[in-house]
Amino acid sequence: MADPVRTEDTSRAPVSQRPLAVAGGGDAQAIGANVSVTIDGVETKVPLGTTLLEAAKKIGVRIPTLCHHPDLCVAGVCRICVVEVEGQRTLQASCAYPVTSPIKVHTHTRKVRQARRHVLDLLLARHYGECYSCFRNNNCELQSLAKEYGVDFFRFGHPDKPAVEVDRSSYSVIRDMNKCVLCRRCVRTCIDLQEVGVLEAVERGPKTKIATFYDKPLGEVVCINCGQCINRCPTGALRANDPTDEVWAAIDDPTKHVVIQTAPSPRAGIGECFGLPPGVAQTFQMNTALRLCGFDKVFDTNFTADLTIIEEGTELLLRLHRALVLKDKSAILPQFTSCSPGWVKFIEHFYPEMLPHVSSAKSPQQMFGAIIKTYYAQMHKLDPKDIVTVALMPCSAKKFECNRPEMCDSGYKDIDYGLTTRELAQMIKEAGIHLPDVPKSDFDDPFGPATGSGVIFGATGGVMEAALRTVIELVIGVKVESLFEHANITPVRGFEGARIAELPIKQVGPVPDLLKGLVKDWKWLEGATLVAGVAHGTANAKRVLEDIKKGGPFSKCHFIEFMACPGGCLGGGGQPIPTSPEIREARAKAIYDEDMKYEIRKSHENPAVAKIYAEFLKDGPCGHLSHKLLHTHYTPRGKYIV
Repeated sequence: MADPVRTEDTSRAPVSQRPLAVAGGGDAQAIGANVSVTIDGVETKVPLGTTLLEAAKKIGVRIPTLCHHPDLCVAGVCRICVVEVEGQRTLQASCAYPVTSPIKVHTHTRKVRQARRHVLDLLLARHYGECYSCFRNNNCELQSLAKEYGVDFFRFGHPDKPAVEVDRSSYSVIRDMNKCVLCRRCVRTCIDLQEVGVLEAVERGPKTKIATFYDKPLGEVVCINCGQCINRCPTGALRANDPTDEVWAAIDDPTKHVVIQTAPSPRAGIGECFGLPPGVAQTFQMNTALRLCGFDKVFDTNFTADLTIIEEGTELLLRLHRALVLKDKSAILPQFTSCSPGWVKFIEHFYPEMLPHVSSAKSPQQMFGAIIKTYYAQMHKLDPKDIVTVALMPCSAKKFECNRPEMCDSGYKDIDYGLTTRELAQMIKEAGIHLPDVPKSDFDDPFGPATGSGVIFGATGGVMEAALRTVIELVIGVKVESLFEHANITPVRGFEGARIAELPIKQVGPVPDLLKGLVKDWKWLEGATLVAGVAHGTANAKRVLEDIKKGGPFSKCHFIEFMACPGGCLGGGGQPIPTSPEIREARAKAIYDEDMKYEIRKSHENPAVAKIYAEFLKDGPCGHLSHKLLHTHYTPRGKYIV
């Protein structure tokens, strides 16, 4: 495979909010490249333009922050991080103060402590809500700072009633602006990180507020439901739309058969909700905990991740055949993945003219729901109306996806409820279970265990890697291990915003039995080069789509994986808070480590997948029944709001 092509990393932050360039073009030995700074008596050298906050971290000095976040550009609006710089008349915000000359800094003088305390008092004077009833209780940055700075009364008063109504219009995200501290993290997340731009700070002075276009409810604007704003909000102003009361009611109803499927990413992150460090997988402990909570069956979403590879991969091969052999101009390439509901809603709003590129295959979540209420119901002689399907996902957008009106091809709603990792952790705690202490147990049959290819769906590049493992063996006719050590296709891995990798098809093998009704042979692919693209985060998706429109490198791709969230699903809007690049890397490592432990690591070798095609989807991948149950269509929405 050729070396991957990387897109240039660019910042959309205003010039005033970017770090200064290092003199000498990054040469640490160049004159002026490093500047001396003394913090609390400790001297160190840092590159020109380094902020005081970063310099303090380098020597282990902690400065409290509220508006600062490692994923976002500088804002400098909360002033919690103020420090005293010798020779400066006023205190300076350390997150926004660049070191450009030798200076001496003090981080905890009386003046600094009093200023931080007053800032907190002023924030609390407008912050309505009771901590014990807030979903961020014990995980709230404002609450933690108030404790740290000894806030034991409301110096400037405290609201005794909400000023605005809570916005519950969205299936995915609830906004309670009574708890907003105007840190603008959600604004920077939506504009700079995701390039959606649903939220903005409006008005001025004491009237400032975070609002949508014309102050419309979140469910009526172009929100893609990704939930990245939730993950970066320091308080309870933003939260996911939580259905746990309805799930408990279903569990407690003896007439209901309640099944849950669990996606790969929650198992890599849920341990953080129980005090474990990021990257400690709790896959099999979680299975036991779910049964103790009362779920009747616990299934692995990796089963339908493998099914997705077969369906989506077959669709790609059919598009390629139509384009290359039949010369059919309606065979639109590149084909885009459809696993990420935030990404799908993004393209519906911002690039509706490109929807024909999107695979018609449902996401693994929705495929599983359709299979449960048909194949599984028939197998166990259950009435589908009595089955309640719950999906544990890392993603708040999955809540919107399961409520799409088109997702009911079985005659019933594919997925009844979507739970985030955070919500399930709370259910487990409510049941009196400490997850790390419970014994391990496996998934239930007939859909588990799945494969390593299903596991890596959780990381950016994982869908593409799973697809390539199968393509190499089914089309090229060789073991993937002969081309990539341990079947690890590393050119599509990584956290770069977008990348391209090429797979030369120097030889072809026989058409496998599963696909024989679709094509006669693979000779038309011999000598071709399969070009694959990967992008994560909708800001990067936008760059890729614009590149395709301009006829750039990504327009030459045959297949492109898109994920709405930074890092892929493991950085989803329903994952534990906080998030950071380091946390997402640790979760990715957990996913790849788990992949290596599976005995079967390729989707097409999953015996449960082979069985369902033999017993139920008898006309094969992309056949009549699979198209009815496992495929769908999407809606061109556009950006216009009425």
